[in-house]
Amino acid sequence: MISKPGNVFRQRATVLVLLLTWLCLVVVAPAGAQTVPAKEAIRGKKIIEWGWDEPDTKFMRANIEAMEKLPFDGLVFHAKTAMGEQLSWEVWGDRKFTVDDFRQAIDDLKATPFQRFTDRFLRVNVTPGKVDWFDDKAWTSVLNNFAVAARIAREGGCKGFMFDTEQYDGAVTLFDYRQHKNRDARSFDDYRTKVRQRGREWIQSINREFADITILLTFGYEMSFRRADTPRDRSTAPYGLLADFLDGVLDACAPETVVVDGWEFSYPYKDRKQFQEAHDSITKTALKQTAVPEKYQRQVSAGFGLWIDHRRGGWDLENFSTNHFTPDAFESAVRSALDVSDEYVWIYSERPRWWTNEMLPQAYVEALRKARTPKVE
Repeated sequence: MISKPGNVFRQRATVLVLLLTWLCLVVVAPAGAQTVPAKEAIRGKKIIEWGWDEPDTKFMRANIEAMEKLPFDGLVFHAKTAMGEQLSWEVWGDRKFTVDDFRQAIDDLKATPFQRFTDRFLRVNVTPGKVDWFDDKAWTSVLNNFAVAARIAREGGCKGFMFDTEQYDGAVTLFDYRQHKNRDARSFDDYRTKVRQRGREWIQSINREFADITILLTFGYEMSFRRADTPRDRSTAPYGLLADFLDGVLDACAPETVVVDGWEFSYPYKDRKQFQEAHDSITKTALKQTAVPEKYQRQVSAGFGLWIDHRRGGWDLENFSTNHFTPDAFESAVRSALDVSDEYVWIYSERPRWWTNEMLPQAYVEALRKARTPKVE
């Protein structure tokens, strides 16, 4: 078929425009010189800061402009009462808090002009952790306090909780069946049933205040099976009951709730293979560890933590080769973690202070910044 003259002209013009566009791209943006926006480069992945420099709401309000110059997408913070009580360390106890106790913290969050830090997490622990699973009266305080925490997070425009499930210093033994005073009268299965019930009640109290909350866990299901005296026997493991609590959470959580296994085991990881194996553990192996695999698949995602000054290598501010992570190794580890995680990577620190720039060599800041963009081959 012969084309009409007008059609031929339009076809030739289209070809010419496409050719010129291609030439402009080649000339203006040669290989290796393209700038990729951070958000696009990491495809929606987020880097969260958490460490011994954990700020309160007052500090964030006063310093957010400087804080947001660092290459994070969010952070973990704590809320305090007017008397200085930290909710995170008292939340799992018999002291009943009210929302008004944290009104100043909420006001601080509302008044802080967050821009870059879109994903902010209120820290909550399992401390002081002296409440017996079978004590209904004491449990009303725990449920009340987590509802208060959820209210703070929601009203303050936060993403959710950093839920630290660590039983600190051996003083907290919530998840260790062997340490409970009534173990002679109640079987491990009795405890499993009750703990799962408490998990349901816990998330229901939270969801009544904050249905679409995201809850980052330091440790998830795998921790229930670690360090068992008898392999795979959770009744002999320090965190043996944690899996049952999480089953209860998944039983009753709102469809909008997201639970992230933050996999603290990855603190020292350097190789991409390690992150991939951990991702498989979170997304595949755990399906055999949970009693609710269908809900697990829908609502649990995989994240990773990295400890920049991992104590295994110390923290030398000049001779980086003696540190567990050199700047290059840290950059590589963060990039691998971002690539493999479903969304979140959190950077833990003890000696370096990101927010006050203490004991923090600039080379590590730049390493984190570079890790956010793909490596150009």
